[in-house]
Amino acid sequence: MRFFYPPLSAVEQGMLDVGDGHSVYWEVSGNPDGKPVVFVHGGPGGGTAPLQRRHFDPAAYRIVLFDQRGCGRSTPHVATRDPDENNTTWHLVADMEALREHLGIDRWQLFGGSWGATLALTYAQTHPERVTEIVLRGVFLLRRSELDWLYRGGAGALFPEEWATFAAQVPDGDILEGYRELLNDPARAVDAAVAWSNWEGSIVSLTPNPGLVASYGDPTFAVAFAKLALHYFTNAGWLAEDQLLRDAGKLAGIPGRIVQGRYDVVCPPVTAWELHRAWPGSALTIVPGAGHAVTDLGILDALIAATDEFRQR
Repeated sequence: MRFFYPPLSAVEQGMLDVGDGHSVYWEVSGNPDGKPVVFVHGGPGGGTAPLQRRHFDPAAYRIVLFDQRGCGRSTPHVATRDPDENNTTWHLVADMEALREHLGIDRWQLFGGSWGATLALTYAQTHPERVTEIVLRGVFLLRRSELDWLYRGGAGALFPEEWATFAAQVPDGDILEGYRELLNDPARAVDAAVAWSNWEGSIVSLTPNPGLVASYGDPTFAVAFAKLALHYFTNAGWLAEDQLLRDAGKLAGIPGRIVQGRYDVVCPPVTAWELHRAWPGSALTIVPGAGHAVTDLGILDALIAATDEFRQR
């Protein structure tokens, strides 16, 4: 059984002005002369955390973390200013390129889960020459079918109690549009954000995890998590339907490792399976007895096996 690498501190950090009034927080840890890898966080709006540094051998990797526009330590934060037209998937891809250049990195490994997988794939298909390998967990391609499953009743068949609480906020009309309206109402925004975030926190793990649910329900986290998710999901991520699957051939020549929980309710395994079949050079590990959370049994084993495999490549 593999465990997270020991805690480590950032050795370098800063704010990168990416234009449009946005500045992106970034940090580097591990070996300054090591193999570059960038952790692409989920959400959107999840932000980075010190635990994320620990997926990688610090003696082998130069580990880059960054907070996407509007969340974490990036500014302006969506808690103080709503997402705008300068916060799209394509702005985030450009931010990653700007950060790569700022840090003097020629090529780097991408590591992302859930929405982080979406953004990592979008970046890799746009800049394949800048990517050495890709490690993904809980694949999400932002297709209509995936949004319908999670937010229009599909997953509710497995978690009816939690779904009833979540859906009660929007008794009529489309859930996504309804929650977006609630988030724009100052009197109801925080309660709606917590309800939105609690829905995912309640189903993210294979078995109930009260500590994880509590972290999702923290209002500071929930506001960014909900506002940015709704901003992106109601705009289909500014991606064409099936775009990331259709363009998977652009990843040919980039080795990939996909780690997927068999009972992932947030991002069902069919998406990872379809991506694997469309991506030459990818390998898919479906972990029995695991859901979406990185802490579910077997998920971390497979992820660290992948980063260990690639550290000498």
